[in-house]
Amino acid sequence: MAGTPKVIASVAFIANAAANIYTPAAATIFTTIKQIHICNVTTSACWFTLYIGATGASVSGTEIFKQYVVAANSTYDWFTSRLMLSTNFLVGVAQTASALTIEVLGEQGVV
Repeated sequence: MAGTPKVIASVAFIANAAANIYTPAAATIFTTIKQIHICNVTTSACWFTLYIGATGASVSGTEIFKQYVVAANSTYDWFTSRLMLSTNFLVGVAQTASALTIEVLGEQGVV
């Protein structure tokens, strides 16, 4: 069953310390991430790491990207169909604060 298309996380900078990018909705709501868009707004390459796990967690073994480099003034798009459970947070960290923006698009629906 398809959900309603939605911006899961609006455009914002990825912090240089592990921080929640997506916080799950209520247990009665399912979320499917369809696209993650990253933009490097600086003149230097910068890496990011994304985790799926507990709130604010940056635990080894939960990475979906590990120090993935985005070239200066470039973008990166990842298309997926990643189902997020009510306990799954999308957590991110960037090499440099205020260098990479992220937007997460997907679908949400009622379980």
